[in-house]
Amino acid sequence: MIKFFRKIRQSFLAEEKTVNYLKYAFGEIVLVVIGILIALQINNCNENRKDGIKEQIVLTQLKDDYLSDLSQLEEKMTTRTNMINAAFRILKAFDEPENIVRDSLIKDIAQIANDPTFDPVQNDLISSGNLRLIQDEKLKRLLSNWSSDVVALREIEAVWSEIANHTLENVLRELGISRDVTNSFMNDINHIWLLDKNQNYHKKEIGVSKLSSPLQQILTNKNMESMASSAITFNTSANLQSEALVKRINEIIELINKSIK
Repeated sequence: MIKFFRKIRQSFLAEEKTVNYLKYAFGEIVLVVIGILIALQINNCNENRKDGIKEQIVLTQLKDDYLSDLSQLEEKMTTRTNMINAAFRILKAFDEPENIVRDSLIKDIAQIANDPTFDPVQNDLISSGNLRLIQDEKLKRLLSNWSSDVVALREIEAVWSEIANHTLENVLRELGISRDVTNSFMNDINHIWLLDKNQNYHKKEIGVSKLSSPLQQILTNKNMESMASSAITFNTSANLQSEALVKRINEIIELINKSIK
């Protein structure tokens, strides 16, 4: 075939048919360009097909991740709700100290000493460049903004964690009830914070302190009253922010389901 074209060119030149040669040369160029364009189109189709397969894999993994986040978030909200209820009971005990059972009060104090924190599944969607694979623009925007959406909740959690692990702990030491509170916590069978919900949790009996403050002294301690109020404030705020995240996760999962083929 190459020899055939070479003979034609030589024939044109020999006959001094310059115009016809130029036309032929132009035709060759056009054919080459068309061939390149066809090859590029085929390559683009192959790349798009590969990207489509990758997108489905990414979407499936993202769905699992966000379902896990949703489950964890709801568990943290349940823990905070229990803390808020316990804090209200503590305040009621301050307001109406008659007939208050000390063990019940200690149990409520142990409840508000929790510091539940939301720890979403970390993925490298943005850093890996896989975000470009997502074709749904709304879904892509929500995924891109997810990290910043979580920041507000993490900030509230950080403040309460500092209060629970330092300020509240100092109050417990001041009243000499740290051992009592720890004992109550370790013997609570409702440890919903456990990673494995089927885990067989064994009670740890460490006993109560003989040096702890009596009920009346606890219920006249202004710092303890303040801790109960703070527990309500910060954990209510955290749950409100969590509710917004739950809506966001459900929106993301809904869009993912629409994009999964």
